[in-house]
Amino acid sequence: MSDAARIRLLLSDVDGTLVTPTKELTQRTVDAVHRLHDAGIHFAVTSGRPPRGMEMLVDPLALRTPLSAFNGGLVVEPDMDVVEELVLPEVVVPGTIALLESFDLSIWLYQGAGWFVRDLDGPHVAHESNTVQFAPTVVDDFDGLTAGVAKLVGVSDDFPAVAAAEKAAQEQLGDHVAASRSQNYYLDVTHPRANKGGVVTYLSGRYGLAEDEIATIGDMPNDVLMFSRSGLSIAMGQSRREVHRAARRVTTSNEDEGFANAVERFILQEGR
Repeated sequence: MSDAARIRLLLSDVDGTLVTPTKELTQRTVDAVHRLHDAGIHFAVTSGRPPRGMEMLVDPLALRTPLSAFNGGLVVEPDMDVVEELVLPEVVVPGTIALLESFDLSIWLYQGAGWFVRDLDGPHVAHESNTVQFAPTVVDDFDGLTAGVAKLVGVSDDFPAVAAAEKAAQEQLGDHVAASRSQNYYLDVTHPRANKGGVVTYLSGRYGLAEDEIATIGDMPNDVLMFSRSGLSIAMGQSRREVHRAARRVTTSNEDEGFANAVERFILQEGR
């Protein structure tokens, strides 16, 4: 039996995968997802975004599966009802912030439905606001916000600094957090079980599927964990070599209908 013949669910990353660089769904992508539904294949999404940042996907894609926000740290139904929430241990939050700041990263904190920053003009704040379609709350400091933290993000356009902070967080805090880059300029820090590999496990249990009946598609190092848990893994064309090497298949870039091409070629096997 071919890889595609076994697939009963496709789990997709959002930014860099499902949407274009301008954060739009193309008509081919929408049509591809609807053809998955027609074929009886579940379609689910996971992202470092907060739940509100994925809400705009629900109607055009007719999503019926849970949305796994914060890389699986907060799972919600399409109507935004909370299914499961994994938060950072409160004791590690101040030290994690201090570690990220030691690499000169700007800090974002997500707690419940709130997104908190200390500098509204900080790197990528305006870009992220446009992407998720809501603005953060500006605070003087994060004192009093250490409980119930779903995700911390270290942000910088100094890509080597972000990579170095990722390595330091994994080495120093690895038993207490999951730390991985969702973009070259974003370092996501979540609960240790809040990772995209865990999302595969969750969906496997929810829908009674073997993990090899699940396909995954993504573009960044934080997608590699879900690649390793799935029967068919697909890397986006613009991904770095390490992501390509971790995947079973490689599609075109998100500037060239990479998601739709992957669904048509590797999942539905249309035109073969």
